[in-house]
Amino acid sequence: MGPLTPLSATAGTLSLWAISWIVASIWTRRTEARPSRASQAVYLVPTFIGMAMLAWGARANFAGRVSSVIDGPLWPTPDWAGWLLAAAGAAGLAFSWWARLTLGDLWSSSVSRKERHSIVETGPYRLVRHPIYTGLIGALAAFALQLAAPISLAGVALIAFSFWLKARLEERFLASELGETAYAGYRLRTPMLVPFWPTGRGRG
Repeated sequence: MGPLTPLSATAGTLSLWAISWIVASIWTRRTEARPSRASQAVYLVPTFIGMAMLAWGARANFAGRVSSVIDGPLWPTPDWAGWLLAAAGAAGLAFSWWARLTLGDLWSSSVSRKERHSIVETGPYRLVRHPIYTGLIGALAAFALQLAAPISLAGVALIAFSFWLKARLEERFLASELGETAYAGYRLRTPMLVPFWPTGRGRG
């Protein structure tokens, strides 16, 4: 085992988050409805492709097998910047866990309507409508910036786009299931993914 570096610290934090997230997946209510598989594939496919691209750059870096311009670093990352990015990544994961705890058993890994579903507007949901996605995008972006590999940076951009697609599907689905009025006011008051982003009809 080598010395702890900002990159290995970020990778370790992401691994611990993933394990804890899988364990916590049992804490959820019964699903009563979900969109069609075809509509969910629209965001799932780019998510998996983006994750694979990010992992490719990470594997090349940790194995010391950079083979081409797509998985080699675009810039050197000094230790001080690496540790700042590691801290930013950890903050993003903590933000996602804050949202998970706030959501409780209403959480689902896919777009769905749970038993006795309601719109949550407390905790991080006062800042953004989809704080779990916000936290994950921030954490993965910090990791990709440390790797500085074109394929990893492109992968995170694709993941961010897929989360935006998922958020839009989720909002359309819940509005149809719970009634447009149940979501309309919240959507006008609260940004979708970026805190303090201007909101309004057709925006945010």
